[in-house]
Amino acid sequence: MDVICQAKSGMGKTAVFVLAVLQQLEPVPGEVGALILCHTRELAYQIKHEFERFSAYLPALNVAVIFGGVNIKQQKAELKEKPPSIIVATPGRCKALAKDGDISLKQCGHFILDECDKMLEQLDMRADVQEIFKMTPHDKQVMMFSATLSKEIRPVCKKFMNDPMEIYVDDETKLTLHGLVQHYIKLTEAEKNRKLNDLLDALMFNQVVIFVKSVQRCTYLDKLLTECNFPSIAIHRGMSQEERLARYKSFKEGNKRILVATDLVARGIDIERVNIVINYDMPDGADTYLHRVGRAGRFGTKGLAITFLSSDEDTAVLDAVHARFEVEIKELPEQIDTSTYMPA
Repeated sequence: MDVICQAKSGMGKTAVFVLAVLQQLEPVPGEVGALILCHTRELAYQIKHEFERFSAYLPALNVAVIFGGVNIKQQKAELKEKPPSIIVATPGRCKALAKDGDISLKQCGHFILDECDKMLEQLDMRADVQEIFKMTPHDKQVMMFSATLSKEIRPVCKKFMNDPMEIYVDDETKLTLHGLVQHYIKLTEAEKNRKLNDLLDALMFNQVVIFVKSVQRCTYLDKLLTECNFPSIAIHRGMSQEERLARYKSFKEGNKRILVATDLVARGIDIERVNIVINYDMPDGADTYLHRVGRAGRFGTKGLAITFLSSDEDTAVLDAVHARFEVEIKELPEQIDTSTYMPA
């Protein structure tokens, strides 16, 4: 049965399709039985890790992760040497390898899109997904997942499917994360660095993600925090693939406690120790806000989200968040009770 599923951040969508595939898949040597497509390399790497974690006692299963930014010849050699039963990939590199004949999708029984709205809204990525889809058999299971599925994108999803089971959170107020305490601070652009310093000194946290709007601001803020002796690390699109993954892994393993990032890690990335998200720069819309703050308060645990407002545009986005999700985001008080956002 085909499935379209929308559920709020941190509630286990990845586990749903990982377990569904592992339960149904009967690995045949040299055949790709399942293909999972997602929009970023970091998410692909994470999904592969989840497959490996859940299939620890299935030794016959081989999972490959494929994305651009790394040597394609090396990937081709690895695919030949150790043919996978399951492939997790970004669309561009997957299409290139399939066209070159290094991947055969003729026996692929499971076709899955994670963060499907993000892939199908971007026309170039949608074109890649469509081409890959045509290389798979007509008779297969198609599953699509996201925390945000607008009414406009749902018909596009259904074009890939045959009478799917549809699971939506149509009442978008239910997308609010109830374990998450959310506040805003009104300040000028020039006041942001001092305020951030004060917050990091005052708040109790396991790990923090600080979101900014550009690569330049990401590099600058990480450098500033490091110079102030905060254990900071940055991830953005300007880095090589190897460096991005190494830094993501280092943060996930707890080697650094502060991550400065662009929206590259706003979707799907699961780091269980993160209990605070700071929007140093306001995102461009309510959807991105929801995905960003969803990095804290995973699986209904406690968390804290603080957003800096420094312009009328920022305030308009916050108003849109209020209106759409019916969540009350108040101004940050002078004192905040640690027990409201720190797990016991």
